[in-house]
Amino acid sequence: MTDAALVAVAAADLWFTFWWWPPLTWDMALTGIGVAALAFRRRFPLAVFVLTLPTAYFMGEAAAPLIALYTLAASTHRRWLLAVGSVVLAMCMIWPLESGPADLFVDSWWLASIAYALAPAAAAAFLGQLVQVRRELSARLEEITEAREHEQLMATQKVLAEERAQLAREMHDVVSHQVSLIAVRAGALQVSTADPEAKEAAGTIRKLAVRTLDELRHMVNVLRAGGGGPTDLAPQPTLAQLGDLVGNSGIDAVLRIGELPDLDPPKERAVYRTVQESLTNVRKHAPGARTDIALAHEGGRITVTVANTAPTRTPVALPSSRHGLLGLQQRAVLLGGTLTWAPTPDGGWRNTLVLPA
Repeated sequence: MTDAALVAVAAADLWFTFWWWPPLTWDMALTGIGVAALAFRRRFPLAVFVLTLPTAYFMGEAAAPLIALYTLAASTHRRWLLAVGSVVLAMCMIWPLESGPADLFVDSWWLASIAYALAPAAAAAFLGQLVQVRRELSARLEEITEAREHEQLMATQKVLAEERAQLAREMHDVVSHQVSLIAVRAGALQVSTADPEAKEAAGTIRKLAVRTLDELRHMVNVLRAGGGGPTDLAPQPTLAQLGDLVGNSGIDAVLRIGELPDLDPPKERAVYRTVQESLTNVRKHAPGARTDIALAHEGGRITVTVANTAPTRTPVALPSSRHGLLGLQQRAVLLGGTLTWAPTPDGGWRNTLVLPA
């Protein structure tokens, strides 16, 4: 669009100069070639400038050579070439036709003529150089901005890596030690007790502690990796492991699974974690309660319902972050589903997870 407009301006300048002349002459042809060459000024700036010099020679101050000189100045770093081009253009604009140097310098106004010719040529060259410098400064500024953003990203990653490493050390030194102690005590109780129920409970505690240690080890490895590459948190749970989860929960629970379609791993994990968190809440807040777990597929949706009755024993005060269900709700929303919870009329509690199948 810009090139076409400039060619139109140069053509209009040519027409206003030669419209009253006789039919096509050789000087009109040369100037027309120079104007037409402006269409290729970005690709061949020096050649186009040379082709427009006859326009200045026959027309004096013309638009075509000034546009060509501006384009040349915006595309080259050779200052000597611009200086020579400006002087040559100025001489083409003021040199009389069919005259020699002696005829030019007889005129007492030759200095003013040279100055008036050099002024537009120098202005075109300076303007082109200004555009070139502006373009280079903009590119340099973008590079500096990208470099700063990269440095900030690297600094952020370094801080995160240090925090992850510190968290991994804390988990390994504190949590791992406590869970290991639970596993050892449970194993000792399983061996020393003669009560079958106590032996079974101790075995269940030991099995859960060992599983927790295994998952904790994988989590610590991920934290120590510091984002250096893809690392699995642990062997990810699937729907096939729900039976073991419910059976080892130590809760009077019934699991019913209907006909389900194949689910992708994120949805299977969401279902598993929802059931796991619900059973944990029953153990903490409703000891002795009976729990019903149902998985169903209907209307293109997977519905998971975990409902427990009222507790039969006084709950034991245990530490709680109160963020378990909120985290599960966020996971469900990311998968395009919902998680709701509410008390039941009989004093129990119900969690309902709905996911698109």
